[in-house]
Amino acid sequence: MESSLSRILIVGMGSIGKRYISIINELFPEILIAVLRHQKCSEQFIMVGVDYCLSSIEEALEFNPQAAIIANPASHHLNTAIPLAKAGVHLLIEKPISITCEGLDNLIHICDEKNITLMTGYNLRFLPSLQAFRRFLDEKKVGKALSVRAEVGQHLPNWRTDSDYRNTVSAQKKLGGGVLLELSHEFDYLLWLFGQVDWVEARISKQSNFEIDVEDTAYIMFGFDKDSCGYQLTASLNMDFIRHDTTRSCIVIGEEGSLKWDAMNGSVEVFKKNGSEWETIFSDKPERNYTYEKEVQHFFLCIEDKAKPLITGEEGKASINVIDAIRHSSQNSKLVTLKRMIGNAP
Repeated sequence: MESSLSRILIVGMGSIGKRYISIINELFPEILIAVLRHQKCSEQFIMVGVDYCLSSIEEALEFNPQAAIIANPASHHLNTAIPLAKAGVHLLIEKPISITCEGLDNLIHICDEKNITLMTGYNLRFLPSLQAFRRFLDEKKVGKALSVRAEVGQHLPNWRTDSDYRNTVSAQKKLGGGVLLELSHEFDYLLWLFGQVDWVEARISKQSNFEIDVEDTAYIMFGFDKDSCGYQLTASLNMDFIRHDTTRSCIVIGEEGSLKWDAMNGSVEVFKKNGSEWETIFSDKPERNYTYEKEVQHFFLCIEDKAKPLITGEEGKASINVIDAIRHSSQNSKLVTLKRMIGNAP
């Protein structure tokens, strides 16, 4: 795939920023890459394929990038994205798009006004097994969905073995840490599969003795918008930073059986009505960079074709709306209706 882009800005040089740099160098070696980071630049960046290292948004604008990938901590996303959007720069913003909904409407409005691409970086949407899972649901492989059970968890100290977990984004509230924001893929894919959330009821807490100032556990119930017949699908989601057996899965219980997606082994299984065991009906576990490569290619293609991205800024905001409702539910020990909460927002 070729691209007409010649200059791209990467904001942030954490693990995800470095991943994007490596991918762009491999797939689009002709593109000049500038990095914007808060720390002092050094000669090491020449070694990782960076052409320019910048330390202020003013320098970034002088570089005149056509597109930018925002991969700094989520609490800083909007401070970087808004001036770039005002300059007409196409944006891919790593998940979550921000830590609250405040300011998101302004960013979305600017991008619409400037007619620039705004994409949220939920790369799991490009995972073949999740795409297959969605296709089987659309085909009613197990009939009408009656209940959904999802879970995700990984032991935080083992998450990034080359870093002290206490210093990572995941562990720090000020940077946008905690299971709700760091594992927000779950909200995005559940909305993608089952539609908008009507209500939530949740309990979030810190269960471990980890040295963190964020929640490490969340138990959530959802009710999705009712269909044309008045039926409402409900779902449960368990999230944590504490389990040792890394897990990301979703089971849909239907009228004609159950359908299970397992992200860890890239499989979709079905347990048929009157069956006796699970049957694997899809299996594909690509290498780790695959979804990021597809994400970058899709972002560039949307810029070229002026097409709507697979995960829009509005969809990124929808996940944050759900997270805000979950926090409100847990703090007040009550069921929260999203439309009512959003309608009452200042």
